[in-house]
Amino acid sequence: MDRVAATPSLPPLAEGHPCHGCAARALAVCGVLDADDLATLRCRGGTVVVPAGQALFHQGDAATQVFNLTAGTLRLTKLLPDGRRQVLGFRFAGDFIGIGQGDHQSFTAEALSQATLCRFSMSRFEEFGAAHPALGRALYRKAARELDAAQQQLLLLGRMSAAERLASFFLDLARRQNGEQGGPPHFVDLPMSRSDIADYLGLTKETISRLLAQFRAQRLLRLETLNRVELLDPLALAALAEGETQALAA
Repeated sequence: MDRVAATPSLPPLAEGHPCHGCAARALAVCGVLDADDLATLRCRGGTVVVPAGQALFHQGDAATQVFNLTAGTLRLTKLLPDGRRQVLGFRFAGDFIGIGQGDHQSFTAEALSQATLCRFSMSRFEEFGAAHPALGRALYRKAARELDAAQQQLLLLGRMSAAERLASFFLDLARRQNGEQGGPPHFVDLPMSRSDIADYLGLTKETISRLLAQFRAQRLLRLETLNRVELLDPLALAALAEGETQALAA
C-alpha cells in the first residue's frame, strides 16, 4: 500500500464546475490542474458507479480505459494458474487506475463499497496528458509510489513475521485514511473482509483473527465495530512493524 503526504489544500471550484464538490480532487493526479484545464479534462470523460460486490473490470479484459477513483474502495485481485486468488492491494479515493496495464487488464478490480470513478478512454487521456506536462509529472509520482509500495509488499511477504505484517497493514491504512482524508486520528475503517486481509498479507484468516485478539489484549488497538478499528498505541504498533518488539505467538 503506497505512502503519501497529507492532503494539500486547493482553492475551491466555483459552483457549476464539473468537479465542484469532488472530495478526492486534492488527492488525485488531476489536482495539479487549474480550474479551466480540470474542466476540459473532466468533459473528455464520464462517470461510472460500481455497486458494492461488482467488478469495475476483470482480469483479461481489454485495457482501453483509465479511471480516477473519487469515492469508495476497490479490491485488486489476481487469479493464479492453479485457481487460487491473490489480493494485490486496495485502492481508495484519489487513486488512479489503468496506467501501465498493457493491452489487457492484469488483475480484477472489485468494489468493496459503492465506488464512483471518473472514466476516460486511454487514448484521449494520453493525448490530454501530452499537452499538460504537470499531469504527466503527477502520474510519474503516482507510479513511483506504486512501485515503492510493490517493493514494500515483497519485503512484507518475504521477511516480516505475521504480527509485523498486520501491524504494518494497520499503520498504512491509518496513514492513508487519516493523513489524506482528514479522518479522526488513529481510527481505521476496514471495508475489506478478514479473508481479504489474510490473502493480501499471505496469511490465513485464522491467523488474522488470533492476531487481532492478541493486539486487543496488548492494548494496541480496539475494535469499535467489526469494520472500524481504533489504534490505541500507534507508536507500539510502529515498533512492532519494525521488528523492535514481539507480539504474543501467533
